[in-house]
Amino acid sequence: MKVILFGATGMVGQGVLRECLVDASVTEVLSVGRGPTGVQNAKLHEILHDDFTDFSKIESRLAGYDACLFCLGVSSIGMDPERYRHLTYDVTMAAAKTLARLNPGMVFTYVTGKGTDSTEQGSLRWARVKGKTENDLLKLPFKAAYMFRPSGIQPLHGVRSKTGWINVVYALTAPLLSWMVRAVPSQMTTSEQLGRAMIKVARDGYPKPILESEDINRI
Repeated sequence: MKVILFGATGMVGQGVLRECLVDASVTEVLSVGRGPTGVQNAKLHEILHDDFTDFSKIESRLAGYDACLFCLGVSSIGMDPERYRHLTYDVTMAAAKTLARLNPGMVFTYVTGKGTDSTEQGSLRWARVKGKTENDLLKLPFKAAYMFRPSGIQPLHGVRSKTGWINVVYALTAPLLSWMVRAVPSQMTTSEQLGRAMIKVARDGYPKPILESEDINRI
């Protein structure tokens, strides 16, 4: 399986990239990002691209792939609402529409988050934006599309956040997070389990298009 990965330098994307590189069923990974991953591996190829609303300059390199693992995302905390919508909805849809046109047999997997509002009518703006993004992705002519809604994610295997204080929190709470993964799988998963689940669903499918933390851990 040949996959395209968006967001490989973020915490979620680092974990997904790691699982792609150790999974024998993944033969090639194309990372599309604004900066290099810093990872060296024979399976990994990288495209550095600045304008994530226009992929016309690199379209020729985006065809011929079986799956997209889309891990780009930002927090809405402290962010201008229109900026959040642009980075969450506009960027995601620009990439997805391009890939659907170039790869009609592709499976698209998208990381959102617990609490995403599929009705687009709730009180939380971020949840409405995420819900609209999910809904519109599911309308695109992919072979299939799956929305991953993890709750908490414990980073493993050297995966790190770009925010220093968050790494400190993860280090201090590691024993608790490990316990939560086992005891309350509806509230916690790991970067390893999320990456493995995205690969397996892209390869083998899943009975429903929206996956919560319990689904991710079960897979």
